[in-house]
Amino acid sequence: MAVETILKKLEDELEKALNHLHDEYASMQIGRASAALVDRIQVESYGVVQPLKAIANISVPDAKTIQIQPWDRGTLAAIEKAIMLAELGLTPQNDGIVVRLNIPALTEERRRDLTKLVFKMAEETKISVRNLRHDAMEEVKKEQKANLITEDQQKFAEKKIQEQVDEANESIEKASKDKEADVLKV
Repeated sequence: MAVETILKKLEDELEKALNHLHDEYASMQIGRASAALVDRIQVESYGVVQPLKAIANISVPDAKTIQIQPWDRGTLAAIEKAIMLAELGLTPQNDGIVVRLNIPALTEERRRDLTKLVFKMAEETKISVRNLRHDAMEEVKKEQKANLITEDQQKFAEKKIQEQVDEANESIEKASKDKEADVLKV
């Protein structure tokens, strides 16, 4: 495997890890309504399990309400059930046309708990980044031992790997600080 291939593979894997972190942050309930909070909920309707966003329009009419209007009113009960099973801590209100979710204001204690969760998620992502770095470094060492690359190429590759990892860690830090500020904002 060429050095460029190893670096490209690492870049792709790091991007996946960062995207996962951003998705996790987007789905956190932080006291403001967001469609991302519910759009990945899986709903069983007509014998098929599919994401909520595939069977309904999800809108945010105000900062404290998520409104879900299904394309077919026959799926209202299934949507309501799926929301309850998702354990979001929200009670759906079904009026026969739409399902509404009212987002309660966060208490100070809940904000502190969410801040801890933000840092836990960031730390888990950093661990996966370290594992990706380790795997890439091992690949480079294997290439060098098999005499497929020179020692200079190995040093260059290791330097590039570390640069990519440092860049990913900076992105993780920025994302976690931004999310913490978002959680603490009243």
